[in-house]
Amino acid sequence: MKSCLVVDDSRVVRKVARKILEELNFACTEAEDGKQAMETCAVQMPDAILLDWNMPVMNGIEFLRRLRKMSGGDFPKVVFCTTENDLAHIQEALSAGANEYIMKPFDSDIIQTKFAQVGLL
Repeated sequence: MKSCLVVDDSRVVRKVARKILEELNFACTEAEDGKQAMETCAVQMPDAILLDWNMPVMNGIEFLRRLRKMSGGDFPKVVFCTTENDLAHIQEALSAGANEYIMKPFDSDIIQTKFAQVGLL
């Protein structure tokens, strides 16, 4: 079973994403900010990370840049999931190492499609 870390400061978004991902046979863990996510990745690197942009403590882009510098940090497929939908944000995310980018609100079909595109399904 593949693992996915869901990183979002919204508990509701984490729960919705977790339900969808568990239906796709992912073992899920959650983090409410980039700092918690870094700590989780230091212990066990997930196969996938569903990542929000705007969070307290450490935002998604800062987390992603640090992740990609960690030992094994190039391994997880990172899918940004955010309300930031302008071209500048999308380009910044992809240049920082994101594999894909989806907009909130999302549904099961969107997550399934994007995870399939990056080779997780």
